[in-house]
Amino acid sequence: MRWWERVAAWDVTHRLAVDAAGAVVLGLLVVPVSTGVLGMPTRAAAVLWSLALVAPLPWRRVRPAASAAAVYAVALAHVVVGTPLVLPADLLVLVALYSVTVHGPTWAYRTAAGTAPVGAAAVGLGTMARFGWGPRDAAFIAFVIVLMCVTVFAVALVRRSRRVAIDALVDRARRLEIERDQQARIATAAERARIAREMHDIVAHSLSVIIAQADGGRYAAATDPDAAGRALTTVAETGRAALADMRRLLGVLRPTEASDAGPTGSAGSSPGAAAGAPSAGGGTVAAGGLSPQPGVEDVAALVAQARESGVRASLVRMGTPRTLPPGTGLTVYRICQESLTNVLKHAGPSPTVTVLLQWGAASLVLEVSDDGRGAAAASDGHGQGLLGMRERAVMLGGTLAAGPRPGGGYRVRAEIPIPPLRPEEDAP
Repeated sequence: MRWWERVAAWDVTHRLAVDAAGAVVLGLLVVPVSTGVLGMPTRAAAVLWSLALVAPLPWRRVRPAASAAAVYAVALAHVVVGTPLVLPADLLVLVALYSVTVHGPTWAYRTAAGTAPVGAAAVGLGTMARFGWGPRDAAFIAFVIVLMCVTVFAVALVRRSRRVAIDALVDRARRLEIERDQQARIATAAERARIAREMHDIVAHSLSVIIAQADGGRYAAATDPDAAGRALTTVAETGRAALADMRRLLGVLRPTEASDAGPTGSAGSSPGAAAGAPSAGGGTVAAGGLSPQPGVEDVAALVAQARESGVRASLVRMGTPRTLPPGTGLTVYRICQESLTNVLKHAGPSPTVTVLLQWGAASLVLEVSDDGRGAAAASDGHGQGLLGMRERAVMLGGTLAAGPRPGGGYRVRAEIPIPPLRPEEDAP
């Protein structure tokens, strides 16, 4: 900040002190001039009237309306009394008019500008009565006073409009800063919620598969060692896939660290995860820990993984598949993943699950239904899966319904808007 900007800022914050000092300086100038012009016989009256005109000026910016009213009243009073008729200190009326126009409310400066001709007429009539001047001379004096008031008023209006514009810009900048901070907080909260949903989908699904396979392997270990080995293999593959997905998600949050890790991965990572281990979406994770987000084409891998966990799962496709935006494909994948996770956790032993993908003209219907225990299944009350699925669907303008189905079991049905089918995709 430059020195004159600091001085201006200090002047704004210390208006009363600055204006009081200015009033003292004006008093030292106008009081001696007033006594010298009017002569010895009226010196006391000139001093009193001049001091009365100077006294309200310290409040010209702090209380502009009251200060201008006091200056106007004193000036009009001594003109009406006529002792003396006109003082050099009467020029302070112009200072009061300028101050109230720049710093006062609208009604105050309009009143001050409207009453200025009244004071000019009073001075003109006073000269006619005191000195015996003619109407033409009195009118000329009144015209000169009105012209000075109009000039000062016009200059003050320009200054006021500039001050109002600056205040508006300062207020707008302040509001933009507040809005920027609010948008940053909203974006941070939204990103945290998105990361929480992704972590929930990855961890909950993978752990559900691992728990189911571990339980099955433990029971089969005594009678069927081969089945126990297959279960442990599935546990290992699912754990590696979950670890790879989590590393990919965290790699997006820390791209510099991910890129610095090199093709061999970070220290302590498993070779399978660092060198292209399969992800939960059926794809592979690149050496740097980044890969495309899973989409609707990876739903088949979810169904196959659920089938390996002992669930009789089947996938039914209807309609003509098409390419979806990444966000839409990820939403369909995550809803299917969470639904299959709930089947593994709550449907009971050996459920039958049907995953339906129905491609329509303007929407994609995903339906995951099972014949398990449905609403009778116990819940720990800490799950956020259903809420997360509904938020994902609503975010894309879709709907999600979940609940027991007639005849037993549970059904999750999501309908997501998708782009219309292009002519080239409709061709056989």
